[in-house]
Amino acid sequence: MRRARRRRYALLVASAAVVVGGVAAGCGGGGDAIRIDGSSTVGPLSEAAAEQFQAEHHVPVTVGTSGTGGGFAKFCRGEIDISDASRAIKDEEAAACRDNDIAFEELTVANDGLSVVINPDNDWAQCLTTEQLKTIWDRGSDVDNWSQVDPSFPDEPLELFGPGTDSGTFDFFSEAINGEGGRQRSDYNNVGEDDNATVTGVAGSTGGMGYLGFSFVQENADKVTAAAIDGGQGCVAPGIETVQAGEYAPLGRPLFVYPSGDAVARAGVHRFLEFYIDENDAIAGQALLIPLAAGQREAAKQQIEALAGAVGGAETTE
Repeated sequence: MRRARRRRYALLVASAAVVVGGVAAGCGGGGDAIRIDGSSTVGPLSEAAAEQFQAEHHVPVTVGTSGTGGGFAKFCRGEIDISDASRAIKDEEAAACRDNDIAFEELTVANDGLSVVINPDNDWAQCLTTEQLKTIWDRGSDVDNWSQVDPSFPDEPLELFGPGTDSGTFDFFSEAINGEGGRQRSDYNNVGEDDNATVTGVAGSTGGMGYLGFSFVQENADKVTAAAIDGGQGCVAPGIETVQAGEYAPLGRPLFVYPSGDAVARAGVHRFLEFYIDENDAIAGQALLIPLAAGQREAAKQQIEALAGAVGGAETTE
């Protein structure tokens, strides 16, 4: 993985080197719009960054939410400048980018506590083990009542809600809980990229359960409750401290943006990436997500500096 990352990095730095003079001269990159699409989890973060950046720098930024998989499909066809992602790029997606000569780099821009949500009236499943979640969500599961999960749970119908298969959240959750990305039962209420539909569904069903990004729990604390998760070290609830400390396992995750090499060669895009990291606390706070930890922020800054051509040959060698 590290060797592959360096190969992508070398391609991107080569195409980004021309940005140095442009960035020094000022923002704008010709004034052309920055096009972003992808994850519905990262979307609010990019929207917050775009709103603040446009107000200060007068460079138009458009943000779509076609899902992590949908975003990568557009990105690797050269239709957008930056792909928002709630998981790392897959090998087949990277191959599609290579086939179209799309160089890219992965930047961590925030953190998320992928949250398992239950109805506020649910007083029996406020902490769930990863084994219980696998029993419910694994491929082939026919569990449809809470009493089947644990004999101490009531005889209450279990109604499941979750994202579609293009979602990075779907891939991350299924890998973290069921051991393989995409491995999940199919007989659930598939809400596509509309995470608010998961909130509505769980809020309307006493036995409802779903999973979505931490920001949606923050926005809807009066409608759904995030269950604590026991991954083998006791019950841990999602939150800024637990996610940044790596304690909310295995459902804590980094969130990414993937800029293309051609995009980074534009001064406006480069400044937008700098802004994304420099103002990360405010941007993450507006989007109700978890900001970068100190080490993550420094690493991201170093990457962005490198994208301006400020690297030596050692950084791009095999």
